[in-house]
Amino acid sequence: MSENMLPVVVVGAGPVGLAAAAHLLDRGLEPLVLEAGEQAGAQVREWHNVRLFSRWAEVIDPVAEKLLAPTGWTHPDPETYATGQQWAQRYLQPLAEVLGSRVRFGTRVSGVARRGRDRVVDAGRETEPLTVHVQTAAGEERILARAVVDASGTWGSPNPLGADGLPAAGERAAADRIAYQVPDLADPSVRARYAGKRVAVAGSGHSALTALVAFAELAETAPGTHVDWLLRRGQVGDTFGGGEADQLPARGALGRRAAAAVEAGHVSTVTGFRTSAVAQTGDGLVLESLDGRRVAPVDEVVVLTGFRPDLSWLAEVRLDLDPTLQAARALAPLIDPNVHSCGTVYPHGARELTQPEPGVFVVGMKSYGRAPTFLAMTGYEQVRSVAAALAGDHEAAERVELVLPDTGVCGGAGLFDDPTAATAEAEGGCCGPAEPVEQTAPARA
Repeated sequence: MSENMLPVVVVGAGPVGLAAAAHLLDRGLEPLVLEAGEQAGAQVREWHNVRLFSRWAEVIDPVAEKLLAPTGWTHPDPETYATGQQWAQRYLQPLAEVLGSRVRFGTRVSGVARRGRDRVVDAGRETEPLTVHVQTAAGEERILARAVVDASGTWGSPNPLGADGLPAAGERAAADRIAYQVPDLADPSVRARYAGKRVAVAGSGHSALTALVAFAELAETAPGTHVDWLLRRGQVGDTFGGGEADQLPARGALGRRAAAAVEAGHVSTVTGFRTSAVAQTGDGLVLESLDGRRVAPVDEVVVLTGFRPDLSWLAEVRLDLDPTLQAARALAPLIDPNVHSCGTVYPHGARELTQPEPGVFVVGMKSYGRAPTFLAMTGYEQVRSVAAALAGDHEAAERVELVLPDTGVCGGAGLFDDPTAATAEAEGGCCGPAEPVEQTAPARA
């Protein structure tokens, strides 16, 4: 089979992966989307109760919308905000249905390589196709691809509680009392887990602010509910964001509500706390900081310190990654959270995302490595450019077709001791589509 007849394999049927498929089709290329979950937007559905801080107008890819239009699909009110559940049901699922058999569910990618060559071999890397190794219910399979677009995201790889990037001593042993996502307090069983309890929330990004708001609301009806909010930086500073000045109004509103939760007395703020150990006692969990301070005892811990990319299944292809962010080396200076906010990240595409391995691109949230400055719109621009490059339209690939809002409130964990710096901890999507304003009751499948 000619390499030009092979599909472009897209890993992940989330917002950016499905947008990539739409752009590839629009360019006359054949996509094959491989999704480990059983539905489109499987990762999005895991935070179904969380509302985005980007409007519908900002989370629908224009080429995907063009693909949906002939089906009678109706664009939701562009000025309103979707929950994760609504984003998946009203946009991602219909888009996957239009793509039809080009999307395969229950298909987990376990590796990518150059056919017949490990990463050491130079010969044939420009001419041999890529092999995508997958696991399905039926067993192992090998798929030949002309290119691979990794849009698998970072949701499955949360950062640990330990301040040095590794699990704190005792963190794994206490796993039954530690959560790594915003709890869905509309679920009665989840609500019962936290009602009337003392909870430690670690993190300073938008997921952490959402948790503060949710627990404060719980405290109003469940006396005894209280949060110890653990910040690694020395001061709260501008953790609550831009308020009314934020050009993403829903995000500004979230910061104001979180500040109100603290002011109401439902949240105790502990600054400069870098967790080194978790000890289990008869009264709960005792958290210890590197400087010897302790927060004790708490009943539950919610860790919202961000996400990191899983690069393990890309081990046999050649990647050039920034040693700090684990993002593409050419992209890293543009997204460094020590310098940039969401709005100051320059729109970018194939040129910055190109890897030494021909035909391999990492896009979406995963392309940012550990930087939290990602927006859905940025991912859509990435895949527009990558699809153009794969189709040979290099002029279009180089062209910038996106203007981002200037937000100025997102920074990184690297500056947590600088009171003048932006404060959003590296939470893998502080500015991405998975950021909430309010909790809503989930619909049951």
